[in-house]
Amino acid sequence: MLDRLQALEDRYNKLNELLSDPEVINETGKLREYSKEQAGLEDVVQAYREYKDVTSQLKDAKEMLEDSLDNEMEEMVKAEISELQESKEELEEKMRILLLPKDPNDEKDVFMEIRGAAGGDEAALFAGDLYRMYSRYAESLGWKIEVMEASSTGVGGYKEIIFLIKGEGAYSRLKYENGAHRVQRVPETESGGRIHTSTATVAVLPEAEEVEVEVHEKDIRVDTFASSGPGGQSVNTTMSAVRLTHEPTGIVVSIQDEKSQIKNKEKAMKVLRARIYDKYQQEAQAEYDENRKSAVGTGDRSERIRTYNYPQNRVTDHRIGLTIQKLDQVMQGKLDEFVDALLMEEQAKKLEQIGE
Repeated sequence: MLDRLQALEDRYNKLNELLSDPEVINETGKLREYSKEQAGLEDVVQAYREYKDVTSQLKDAKEMLEDSLDNEMEEMVKAEISELQESKEELEEKMRILLLPKDPNDEKDVFMEIRGAAGGDEAALFAGDLYRMYSRYAESLGWKIEVMEASSTGVGGYKEIIFLIKGEGAYSRLKYENGAHRVQRVPETESGGRIHTSTATVAVLPEAEEVEVEVHEKDIRVDTFASSGPGGQSVNTTMSAVRLTHEPTGIVVSIQDEKSQIKNKEKAMKVLRARIYDKYQQEAQAEYDENRKSAVGTGDRSERIRTYNYPQNRVTDHRIGLTIQKLDQVMQGKLDEFVDALLMEEQAKKLEQIGE
């Protein structure tokens, strides 16, 4: 591990030199590539430098102990050795985690698609609640949200809502939300006070750049139509809504959120590219079924991952068996307790696989 860490520090130092090179500075592509690589190495290199410093201090302290010391000084040196040894072990664990294989999508922006599933109007209302939950979480981290398409219901929920979240490391923290979310509560329309169970599905797709997935214009069928609101009522009579069909995969994207056909097509292309990229990724990952089954958050999207129980103010994540009695806070966007636990579980599984 130490040889690998030293190689990474050498590369980090080399990147520092390259980023000061006038030729690199004048070449935007190279500058972006090297800056991104350096940023990706920063945490592990910093931890390795701390580790080397602590190891050096520990060596000096142990040498001091070999000298003739009075009792008080000897106790002080022993206490220092104990603290340094603890710091060394903590840094070793930190470096092991930092060296784990990284998901190449972790730093990307994400598309989230939320759809009301089983439960009719109540499922649509819950889809709206989930959208607001993720919006508040994104806002708390300083991320930006852009709604791509929303199909609302007359009761204030969403049959479907697609939105883009832009922010550093957005995918790394939201990828575990993939799956079916279940709500248990008394609907506002239920006079008898009976608890209903409804579900909404959440899909999390990393935004794909043009260089990452090749989409040919000849493979896309473009249809335009007049956009409509709830119940089919005409919103405008111009053919501004756009439907894109990627014929090789059969993926279809319809966007009518903007009044401009051009803007709707631009949005639809972004969503289409993300869905195609995601499809290819899912197919590639299917070759590693054992890894996928043991990983957190990469399972089937029909899998029930979390239950939100309103009467008991309880949220349970079924993948890791975590239950917290803070549903009111969770729905306000306070998701870090779940996200951090899922991240730790994923890291533990990766360490276990490396050990095997």
